[in-house]
Amino acid sequence: MHCNMSPERKKLLNIVILGFSFMFMFTAFQTCGNIEQTVIKSFNHTEFHGSGYTSMAIIYGVFSASNLISPSVVTVIGPQLSMFFSGLVYSGYIAVFIYPYTWSFYMASVLVGIAAAVLWTAQGNVLAINSTGSTIGRNSGIFWALLQFSLFFGNLYVYCSWHGHVHITDKDRQTVFISLTVVSLVGCFLFFLIRKPDPESVPSEESVSILQGDSIESCSTTGSPKSNLCSQALDAFVKACKLCVTKEMLLLSTSIGYTGLELTFYSGVYGTCIGAMTQFGTDAKSLIGISGICIGIGEILGGGAFGMLNKSNRFGRNPVVLLGIITHFVAFFLIFLNIANDAPLASEAGTDLQTFITPSSTRVALLCSFLLGLGDSCFNTQLLSIIGFVFHDNSAPAFAVFKFIQSIMAALAFFYSNYLLLQWQLLILVVVGFFGTISFFMAEWLAESSRRESDYDTI
Repeated sequence: MHCNMSPERKKLLNIVILGFSFMFMFTAFQTCGNIEQTVIKSFNHTEFHGSGYTSMAIIYGVFSASNLISPSVVTVIGPQLSMFFSGLVYSGYIAVFIYPYTWSFYMASVLVGIAAAVLWTAQGNVLAINSTGSTIGRNSGIFWALLQFSLFFGNLYVYCSWHGHVHITDKDRQTVFISLTVVSLVGCFLFFLIRKPDPESVPSEESVSILQGDSIESCSTTGSPKSNLCSQALDAFVKACKLCVTKEMLLLSTSIGYTGLELTFYSGVYGTCIGAMTQFGTDAKSLIGISGICIGIGEILGGGAFGMLNKSNRFGRNPVVLLGIITHFVAFFLIFLNIANDAPLASEAGTDLQTFITPSSTRVALLCSFLLGLGDSCFNTQLLSIIGFVFHDNSAPAFAVFKFIQSIMAALAFFYSNYLLLQWQLLILVVVGFFGTISFFMAEWLAESSRRESDYDTI
């Protein structure tokens, strides 16, 4: 019992290190995404013509396409080096803002899109080989909680650094982005602390399939590794294409698409809107950081609560999704009343446009941040749950389809954020959210019907 490092403890330590590595990296990257459009508006030279929204559209577009090649990359160079090199690309993207050029900014955006697919594929692989059927839920929870804490620290640093700053000077920008780059690099090098599990403790094919479905073939499969790699990649691709046209996935695709749209809104657009509000006074820029923290609180509270509720599954998934859409609709209505219509597109000087709530309230703005995070966790926890349940035997291609749809819609939303006023962006979210909720209810009804039929057949 008192063995210093049992195989199980070693695997748990690996999961904790993985969580801390991602926490450092995404403390830097998510903070960067939250503030970059505001920072770009404040550049003091005319050589730079980039857009934070366009950059994020490129990242998510390339990310969705790169999911097709990422399993091959991880198989060839291993998960540890895959995560390390991907992390270096993330750090490079953040470092671009220290001395920004349009060409380097957009080139880094393309590279981060590829790196993101490799990073998350490798993360799933590390989670799988350090988990068994009985520990996968616990390990996923530990990783998810550590990752969500990334929303706190970077945004708190931005708040402290920019408090009282009406204009973001070159020195302000360079100080923040040098710090974020260093934090991201710390996360990269932490990956080297992850140790291979003991040979006898590597999970069986059955336990790995919990995370990745039956597209994973046994290591003892005959034939050359190269031919196995190609056949596995092709098999997963064919299964993903087949899953796309199943009744359940077609219904869930609207809900998944909605999570991509609202991900764009809370992670990039809303922080920019808050920073553009001159009615918030000298605190407007630093409030972006507090907004990010409030989103994080909503994500962590919602994810923890609904993750536990999901274990009992007494009331099903529909009530949680209904709570999520109501929470989001309240947030959208308050944002419509409290934030100026031209805030997403305003210049560095901000917007003086009058709002329905006069004067605009910072408390209402931060309440909306919390509600956006809470509603997002409602949708994501239940989507992950229903996809894992309905496509249990094909979870790897099913989650690939999930990421593909979500990323495409996030890319589309970042693209139109360059052009649409706030009211039209909110209207799109309301319409897609409404139909996404209805289609989720139908998918849940189908899942419950099939579960009852299978239970009846086993009697």
